[in-house]
Amino acid sequence: MPEPAECFDLITMGRIGVDLYPLQTGVPLPQVESFGKFLGGSAANVAVAAARLGRTTAVITRTGNDPFGTYLHQALKEFGVDDRFVTPVEAYPTPITFCEIFPPDDFPLYFYRRPKAPDLEIRTDELDLSAIRSARVFWITGTGLSEEPSRSATLAALKARDKAGTTVFDLDWRPMFWRDPDTARPYYAEALRHATVAVGNLDECEIATGVREPRACARALLDAGVELAVVKQGPKGVLAVHRDGTTAEVPPVPVEVVNGLGAGDAFGGSLCHGLLSGWPLEKTMRYANAAGALVASRLACSSAMPTEAEVAGLLARG
Repeated sequence: MPEPAECFDLITMGRIGVDLYPLQTGVPLPQVESFGKFLGGSAANVAVAAARLGRTTAVITRTGNDPFGTYLHQALKEFGVDDRFVTPVEAYPTPITFCEIFPPDDFPLYFYRRPKAPDLEIRTDELDLSAIRSARVFWITGTGLSEEPSRSATLAALKARDKAGTTVFDLDWRPMFWRDPDTARPYYAEALRHATVAVGNLDECEIATGVREPRACARALLDAGVELAVVKQGPKGVLAVHRDGTTAEVPPVPVEVVNGLGAGDAFGGSLCHGLLSGWPLEKTMRYANAAGALVASRLACSSAMPTEAEVAGLLARG
């Protein structure tokens, strides 16, 4: 594979698909009559979020060789995300995800990823390890560990990177993608050995560490090998603990929630932006919280990712 033309600020690796969101809020899915089509998938959304903040980003993933796959390439390019590492899989269709929207806190997801999602067909021999090593931030997800060959490719990428720069493990626990939690834990532990940052909510941290109390989760993640543990606590905000003893615990930014989906990906892209900027930990967490809040106040995920000016405006309003 040729050398990358540039060193990316951020390369993400993992899930991509098409999100179909109801255009009617608070209506059960059987009664919904119209939907909006959006780029989706956590790895893709995090890359979009960082690109919106001026970062050079790329995503490593796979789509079906179908019109939805073509749409995802177009959408990535429109959002300023490099799609050179996005390749087609002949055997499987591009995944589709439906959601229901019942604000403020009920957003059921329905994943159509059978018989298998193409993004789980990422193969080790197709990886551009030079690009992965040279990226300033490399981001992987728990979903990428759920099946082969993506699992081996994800772990190979982590080992090749060898903690160069910042390596983020988005714990990204989706129970429908695993047989049971005990199956996931050994792979999560292996990924944590190679990561420098771990990010997850309390459910995800419990899968990774076996504990649930936020500060215990942070300690367990640090003990597992990372330098920075970021524990999202929902309405209690976010807790971040660095190995050097620095701690930040910041409350959420209050907004009128329209669709909570995608807020975590906006948080992730903004977290990368803050880390790349060298900001103090508390400033990074406040910024990421504000970006997540902005997306929660909007319908879409990818197209709702905020700009620097929008995040700054929300923070300025307190």
